[in-house]
Amino acid sequence: MKDAAPIVSIGHYICGQITAPDGEVTQAVHNPATGEHTGNVSLATVETVDAAVAAAKAAFPKWSNTPPIRRARLMNNFLALVRQHKDDLARAITVEHGKVFTDAQGEVERGIDIIEFACGIPQLLKGDYTEQVSTCMDDWTTRQALGVVAGITPFNFPVMVPMWMFPIAIAAGNTFILKPSPTDPSASLLYADLMKQAGFPDGVFNVVQGDKVAVDELLENDDVKAVSFVGSTPIANYIYEIGARHGKRVQALGGAKNHMLVMPDADMNKTADALIGAAYGSAGERCMAISVALLVGDAADKLMPVLKERAETLKIKNGLELDAEMGPIVTAAARDRIKGYIDSGIEEGADLLVDGRDYTVEGHEGGYFLGGTLFDNVTPDMKIYREEIFGPVLACVRVASFAEGLQLINDHEFGNGVSLFTRDGNVAREFGKQVQVGMVGVNVPIPVPMAWHGFGGWKKSLFGDMHAYGEEGVRFYTKQKSIMQRWPESISDGAEFVMPTAK
Repeated sequence: MKDAAPIVSIGHYICGQITAPDGEVTQAVHNPATGEHTGNVSLATVETVDAAVAAAKAAFPKWSNTPPIRRARLMNNFLALVRQHKDDLARAITVEHGKVFTDAQGEVERGIDIIEFACGIPQLLKGDYTEQVSTCMDDWTTRQALGVVAGITPFNFPVMVPMWMFPIAIAAGNTFILKPSPTDPSASLLYADLMKQAGFPDGVFNVVQGDKVAVDELLENDDVKAVSFVGSTPIANYIYEIGARHGKRVQALGGAKNHMLVMPDADMNKTADALIGAAYGSAGERCMAISVALLVGDAADKLMPVLKERAETLKIKNGLELDAEMGPIVTAAARDRIKGYIDSGIEEGADLLVDGRDYTVEGHEGGYFLGGTLFDNVTPDMKIYREEIFGPVLACVRVASFAEGLQLINDHEFGNGVSLFTRDGNVAREFGKQVQVGMVGVNVPIPVPMAWHGFGGWKKSLFGDMHAYGEEGVRFYTKQKSIMQRWPESISDGAEFVMPTAK
């Protein structure tokens, strides 16, 4: 019998050193494909968080005064190292999250896009200049770093989502504290090591592992000036309220219930491909996953048989197997929660066409697997329609018209992502204008914007008024300063008691 691998200890990264203080509570880390206990991650105390904040605060004055071009050169070093270690990062994702290796590679690649964008920080920080705003007076704006900033990130993208945050924040002159999910924490220490190899000074980038204790201290510590968060809506609302109450700038991205509206004229084969990938990719554990298909008119009769066949034949395996299409659920608790939603769908009268509850993978009986699950004849009053499931469950709703489908989308409390499949340009144009959702795809099932555009939803999918990354990300991590200047030789004698105006 093969000996079990040793259980590793996963600590924090503070001021250039990995540390796991004695006496801290730990949380078990598992491989979701096998159920194997692979590590124990430290959960930070208030004192550990404060040590990270102090290290970041100490590093800030020198780092913020470093010319942007030099900060960009270090970010370029980091970019080269991430490319070199792309597969190492992807493997760390797969063995702790479960998503298939090729999907994990794609996650790292999307993180690389943000690093590339951050390397342009000298251009992105340029302000505006107006000569002669008034006689012999000039006016210009600059953007300056905030100070110590923090990111609180979810389990489903342990590399990509942190990279939405820290490359831009650090390139802009801030120092950064990352609080990753304790479910899959190892990737954070890998890119912390790469940041050190790239030449970033100690204290500029720090990692604090932890749970609610760490989150609350980051929200309440007066030296933390801004907090970015990605996760569920209840926690996003909590982060926003507590952070704002403590005077912080907050960007909190919450949950989703993403719809795909399928018109009768759509290419049904391509639509089926898109729905299968968007619903079951990463086991549905994406905030941009399509979890509801709104099928207009006879689109349902055309599409449902194809969807049923495809859902029944998904290649569900350990994500390290290169032909896998879907891996396990991230934890046993998450798997059981998703099973509860499937039970609810049956109880409320939806037609269960494909049942994934009892799926097992030979040789991986201890893994947290579910099969792809498909419901037909779902109605908007059902729990599986209203709530975010975050699993491989696709709910199909039959609607009579484009207008009915659009109204259902606009009435939903979430507004993260949405997709329309059609050949009709006018329908697509009206959809783009009228839909009340932040990210829209037309014949694009997962419309995640590229690095220079910015990510964020509407309604209860976003708390705060700035989207992640892109130019809004730069604005979030900086503050504008306006400077008006003139010289004594041009100033007339005598006090002025009226509101200054351009002269």
